[in-house]
Amino acid sequence: MPESRLRHFTLTPFIPPKERRARIWAIALPIMGGMMSQNILNLVDIGMVGRLGDAALAATGIGSFSSYLAISFILGLSAGVQALAARRLGEKRHSETAIPLNGGLILALLIGLPLCAVLIWAAPWAFTFLSDDPQVVLLGTSYLQVRLASMVAVGINFSFRGYWSAIHLTGVYLKTIVIMHLINIFLNWVLIFGNLGAPELGVYGAGLATTISVFCGTAIYFFYGWRHARDKGFLQAIPSRHTLWQQLKLSFPASMQQLFFSAGLVTLVWIVGHIGTAEVAAVNVLMTFHITAILPAFGIALAATTLVGNALGRKDVEDAARWGWDAAALTAIYGLVLGLILIPLARPILGFFLTNPETADLAHLPMILWALAIGFDTMGMVLMNALIGAGDTRRSMWISVTAQWGFFLPLAYLVGPVLGYGLLGVWLVNAIYRAGQALVCAQQWHARKWVGIEI
Repeated sequence: MPESRLRHFTLTPFIPPKERRARIWAIALPIMGGMMSQNILNLVDIGMVGRLGDAALAATGIGSFSSYLAISFILGLSAGVQALAARRLGEKRHSETAIPLNGGLILALLIGLPLCAVLIWAAPWAFTFLSDDPQVVLLGTSYLQVRLASMVAVGINFSFRGYWSAIHLTGVYLKTIVIMHLINIFLNWVLIFGNLGAPELGVYGAGLATTISVFCGTAIYFFYGWRHARDKGFLQAIPSRHTLWQQLKLSFPASMQQLFFSAGLVTLVWIVGHIGTAEVAAVNVLMTFHITAILPAFGIALAATTLVGNALGRKDVEDAARWGWDAAALTAIYGLVLGLILIPLARPILGFFLTNPETADLAHLPMILWALAIGFDTMGMVLMNALIGAGDTRRSMWISVTAQWGFFLPLAYLVGPVLGYGLLGVWLVNAIYRAGQALVCAQQWHARKWVGIEI
């Protein structure tokens, strides 16, 4: 094969051109930076609260996960804001790009306030199902309640994130999230341990510090919104009833997708708990490592949402389709390289987190399976977000919920606890589930049923 043909064959079909890669990375990199800072914050939180003892650490761990599950529904508001704002930008209706953001803020208030009140009231009752240790329940309930008090602010902040992503200003998101995390770390030091003359609030202080930092982030977002988006309609116009209803229809499937996905993680831990305690320890490390490793792909996925929406706003269907494939190709390559690196390093990495050799052995082959499937997983995540960018949030939701709840979780329970194939069996099913979901997403993106969706 001639050299010119070989170069065309090996590179062009799979790797997007340089200028398209640059546009994807310009949106994705600040999002990745913000998410990495969140991981650093989580480690700092664990380090500080860990000094209070095992009960305190257990209370904050259960409380944090419960808080995420509780607020997962409101996180979907960002999808509606991003899809609509990206479409308006592509249509060159610049003075209207922030109208979807205004709608997101309204929906965050309308949904978040009553949901917040109900969940705070139910927290003491719900926490008794999460732990049978009276000390953990006592500490965790107050921690969870003060975290839930930030629900409306979380919905507002995610609406802003969707907007900044849609208009290619993710640097604003990065600056804001870093400031929030610095505030949180400082307030943790003050409120947990009673420094600078403050009361020593312990676990409750950790939750209060997080909630205050979230509201500080909201204030910063409003400042940047007034500065960068006032001429684009920010706080200048209320969305029409039709627009608000359209935005709710876009956001609701994404919200349900977030809710079912987070509930599925809880269910997976419950399933593994029926296999054994060592398996639960192993799966916690595997899941934490998985979430950390896919952060770059998640940034690219949000970039795909924006670029697809921009292209469809210009009525350029071919460019929209290509943005989905380009972003998926980048993450597939990332997953392939990451998998090749991780396979020989799996045992040393697990040994760092799992000091019990037997538990590390339990996690070794599942981690190899995960490394082999990560490219499929990241590609599927990107194409799912491309569907959201096209306004096809309902299809994205059904793919996610059906794959997780209709296939993976029932089969994981059957293969793991019932048939006795243990954690390895569960993770084999997980690899098949991730690959299958990616192939379905690719088929749906190729079918282009999303082309006719008007938003």
